[in-house]
Amino acid sequence: MTDLNLLYESILNGKLETAVAVTKEAIVEGVTAQEIINKYMIKAMEEIGQRFQDGRAFVPNLLMSARAMKGSLDLLKPLLKENASASLGKVVIGTVKGDLHDIGKNLVASMLEGCGFEVVNLGVDVTSDKFVEAVKEHEADIICMSALLTTTMVYMKEVVAAVEQAGLKNKVKIMIGGAPITEFYANQIGADGFSDNANSAVQTAKRLMALN
Repeated sequence: MTDLNLLYESILNGKLETAVAVTKEAIVEGVTAQEIINKYMIKAMEEIGQRFQDGRAFVPNLLMSARAMKGSLDLLKPLLKENASASLGKVVIGTVKGDLHDIGKNLVASMLEGCGFEVVNLGVDVTSDKFVEAVKEHEADIICMSALLTTTMVYMKEVVAAVEQAGLKNKVKIMIGGAPITEFYANQIGADGFSDNANSAVQTAKRLMALN
């Protein structure tokens, strides 16, 4: 039998090759995708996220863990499609128009995916129209917006307005984050949640899903 604790350890320590190898063995042995994800992968991502929040791990550690997790998750995705109800919710994420920063946004996307959310990553320089179209197309539960510049964060207000104009405000929650973002600003523009790091983003998303 495959020792799935090795998967937990390999994701926690950012060992991509080991994570992929153990996942392949587990699939061959008939371990369900949900068991692999819920008991080992999510727990590993939650632990590295907690270590980051406590100052015991840093951005490179998070990125390596996210990479290892994604390697395993890519193998499991075909199996997950057979059980769509397994997702905690669907998130559309992107860096807003005029902003080309994506490391933090990609880290949040990986953490959300690793912790059980279905994530549609729209990339950078995303317009309000693209956010609205993606929510409609994917029937998203949450919009996640990122901005790293004070000059681009103001565009978040336009996205919130576009969501309201499209009649989607009661159907989708809006989360914002990035270096210049504060909880006060989130409340000011009518966002539903705010996060200043990848770990708290997952907690905020879970809280917002509970409100749906």
